[in-house]
Amino acid sequence: MDAMAQILTLVALLLGFMQTTNADRCYEESELSKAANRKLASHYLQPNEPRVVVPHDAPYECPLDLYLHLWDLEDRSLSPWRYVRKSMKDHYPDTYVEAQCLCSGCIIVKNKGPPELNNDYNSVTVNQTRVFLKREPCSDKGMYYLKPVSVTVSVACTCATPRVVS
Repeated sequence: MDAMAQILTLVALLLGFMQTTNADRCYEESELSKAANRKLASHYLQPNEPRVVVPHDAPYECPLDLYLHLWDLEDRSLSPWRYVRKSMKDHYPDTYVEAQCLCSGCIIVKNKGPPELNNDYNSVTVNQTRVFLKREPCSDKGMYYLKPVSVTVSVACTCATPRVVS
Protein backbone atom coordinates (compact mmCIF):
# COMPACT_ATOMS: atom_id res chain seq x y z
CA MET A 1 0.00 0.00 0.00
CA ASP A 2 1.43 3.36 -0.98
CA ALA A 3 1.66 6.34 1.41
CA MET A 4 -1.41 8.11 -0.05
CA ALA A 5 -3.57 5.00 0.37
CA GLN A 6 -2.38 4.65 3.98
CA ILE A 7 -3.25 8.28 4.71
CA LEU A 8 -6.71 7.91 3.14
CA THR A 9 -7.32 4.70 5.12
CA LEU A 10 -6.27 6.45 8.34
CA VAL A 11 -8.55 9.44 7.59
CA ALA A 12 -11.47 7.10 6.86
CA LEU A 13 -10.88 5.25 10.14
CA LEU A 14 -10.72 8.50 12.09
CA LEU A 15 -13.89 9.80 10.46
CA GLY A 16 -15.65 6.53 11.30
CA PHE A 17 -14.44 6.76 14.90
CA MET A 18 -15.64 10.36 15.17
CA GLN A 19 -19.07 9.42 13.83
CA THR A 20 -19.52 6.56 16.27
CA THR A 21 -18.46 8.71 19.25
CA ASN A 22 -20.45 11.76 18.15
CA ALA A 23 -22.26 13.46 21.05
CA ASP A 24 -25.18 14.09 18.68
CA ARG A 25 -25.80 10.40 18.05
CA CYS A 26 -29.46 9.70 17.38
CA TYR A 27 -31.39 7.27 19.56
CA GLU A 28 -34.78 5.67 19.27
CA GLU A 29 -37.31 6.72 21.92
CA SER A 30 -36.88 3.37 23.71
CA GLU A 31 -33.09 3.90 24.00
CA LEU A 32 -33.13 7.49 25.31
CA SER A 33 -33.45 6.88 29.03
CA LYS A 34 -30.69 4.27 29.12
CA ALA A 35 -28.38 6.43 26.97
CA ALA A 36 -29.07 9.51 29.12
CA ASN A 37 -28.35 7.63 32.35
CA ARG A 38 -25.11 6.28 30.88
CA LYS A 39 -23.98 9.78 29.78
CA LEU A 40 -24.98 11.38 33.09
CA ALA A 41 -23.04 8.76 35.05
CA SER A 42 -19.90 9.03 32.93
CA HIS A 43 -19.76 12.72 31.95
CA TYR A 44 -22.18 14.79 34.06
CA LEU A 45 -22.26 13.54 37.64
CA GLN A 46 -25.41 14.50 39.50
CA PRO A 47 -25.48 15.58 43.18
CA ASN A 48 -27.12 13.48 45.87
CA GLU A 49 -30.63 14.58 46.75
CA PRO A 50 -31.35 15.99 50.23
CA ARG A 51 -33.26 13.90 52.77
CA VAL A 52 -36.36 16.09 52.98
CA VAL A 53 -38.08 17.45 49.89
CA VAL A 54 -41.49 19.15 50.05
CA PRO A 55 -44.01 19.85 47.28
CA HIS A 56 -43.25 23.10 45.45
CA ASP A 57 -46.61 24.64 46.39
CA ALA A 58 -46.57 23.61 50.09
CA PRO A 59 -47.13 26.59 52.40
CA TYR A 60 -44.22 27.83 54.46
CA GLU A 61 -43.18 30.56 56.85
CA CYS A 62 -39.97 31.81 58.38
CA PRO A 63 -39.25 29.39 61.30
CA LEU A 64 -38.46 31.95 64.04
CA ASP A 65 -40.21 29.99 66.81
CA LEU A 66 -38.30 26.79 65.99
CA TYR A 67 -34.97 28.37 65.14
CA LEU A 68 -32.99 27.51 68.28
CA HIS A 69 -34.19 23.89 68.37
CA LEU A 70 -33.34 22.76 64.83
CA TRP A 71 -30.21 20.89 63.84
CA ASP A 72 -29.99 20.61 60.06
CA LEU A 73 -27.99 23.33 58.31
CA GLU A 74 -30.89 24.41 56.12
CA ASP A 75 -32.98 24.97 59.28
CA ARG A 76 -30.45 26.76 61.50
CA SER A 77 -28.94 29.03 58.86
CA LEU A 78 -29.42 32.80 59.30
CA SER A 79 -31.28 32.37 56.04
CA PRO A 80 -33.13 29.03 56.33
CA TRP A 81 -34.38 27.19 53.27
CA ARG A 82 -36.29 24.10 52.22
CA TYR A 83 -35.92 21.85 49.21
CA VAL A 84 -38.65 21.59 46.59
CA ARG A 85 -38.88 19.24 43.62
CA LYS A 86 -38.88 20.77 40.14
CA SER A 87 -39.45 19.05 36.82
CA MET A 88 -38.32 19.75 33.27
CA LYS A 89 -40.04 18.11 30.34
CA ASP A 90 -37.76 16.44 27.78
CA HIS A 91 -34.70 16.61 30.07
CA TYR A 92 -32.62 13.97 31.85
CA PRO A 93 -32.86 13.88 34.74
CA ASP A 94 -36.44 15.12 34.40
CA THR A 95 -36.73 16.12 38.06
CA TYR A 96 -34.32 17.84 40.44
CA VAL A 97 -34.46 19.58 43.80
CA GLU A 98 -34.00 23.28 44.36
CA ALA A 99 -33.57 25.38 47.51
CA GLN A 100 -36.31 27.89 48.37
CA CYS A 101 -35.59 30.60 50.97
CA LEU A 102 -38.06 30.60 53.89
CA CYS A 103 -37.48 34.18 55.08
CA SER A 104 -37.28 37.50 53.24
CA GLY A 105 -34.78 38.89 55.74
CA CYS A 106 -32.27 37.13 57.99
CA ILE A 107 -32.68 35.63 61.44
CA ILE A 108 -30.55 37.49 63.98
CA VAL A 109 -30.04 36.62 67.67
CA LYS A 110 -28.80 39.56 69.75
CA ASN A 111 -27.45 39.27 73.31
CA LYS A 112 -28.78 35.71 73.74
CA GLY A 113 -32.32 37.04 73.23
CA PRO A 114 -35.01 35.47 71.09
CA PRO A 115 -34.38 35.16 67.35
CA GLU A 116 -35.69 38.10 65.30
CA LEU A 117 -36.29 38.53 61.60
CA ASN A 118 -34.11 41.44 60.46
CA ASN A 119 -35.07 42.96 57.12
CA ASP A 120 -31.91 45.11 57.02
CA TYR A 121 -30.49 41.97 55.35
CA ASN A 122 -31.84 39.74 52.58
CA SER A 123 -32.12 36.00 52.24
CA VAL A 124 -30.76 35.18 48.79
CA THR A 125 -30.23 31.92 46.94
CA VAL A 126 -26.84 30.37 46.34
CA ASN A 127 -26.84 29.07 42.78
CA GLN A 128 -24.94 26.36 40.99
CA THR A 129 -24.82 25.50 37.31
CA ARG A 130 -25.74 21.89 36.53
CA VAL A 131 -25.70 20.03 33.25
CA PHE A 132 -28.85 18.27 32.08
CA LEU A 133 -29.39 16.37 28.84
CA LYS A 134 -32.18 17.75 26.66
CA ARG A 135 -33.99 15.52 24.21
CA GLU A 136 -33.81 17.09 20.73
CA PRO A 137 -35.28 15.65 17.52
CA CYS A 138 -32.92 14.32 14.85
CA SER A 139 -33.58 14.71 11.15
CA ASP A 140 -34.66 11.04 11.17
CA LYS A 141 -38.27 10.89 12.31
CA GLY A 142 -38.73 9.22 15.66
CA MET A 143 -35.05 9.61 16.57
CA TYR A 144 -33.56 11.96 19.17
CA TYR A 145 -30.16 13.14 20.30
CA LEU A 146 -29.16 14.27 23.80
CA LYS A 147 -27.94 17.84 23.96
CA PRO A 148 -26.06 18.96 27.13
CA VAL A 149 -27.62 22.15 28.53
CA SER A 150 -26.55 24.23 31.53
CA VAL A 151 -29.25 25.09 34.08
CA THR A 152 -28.86 27.39 37.07
CA VAL A 153 -30.17 25.62 40.20
CA SER A 154 -30.59 27.16 43.67
CA VAL A 155 -28.78 24.90 46.16
CA ALA A 156 -29.00 26.91 49.41
CA CYS A 157 -29.77 30.36 50.83
CA THR A 158 -27.46 32.83 52.51
CA CYS A 159 -27.79 36.13 54.32
CA ALA A 160 -26.59 39.19 52.42
CA THR A 161 -26.70 42.95 52.64
CA PRO A 162 -29.25 44.44 50.21
CA ARG A 163 -28.02 45.56 46.82
CA VAL A 164 -27.63 49.31 46.68
CA VAL A 165 -28.54 50.84 43.33
CA SER A 166 -26.77 54.11 42.70
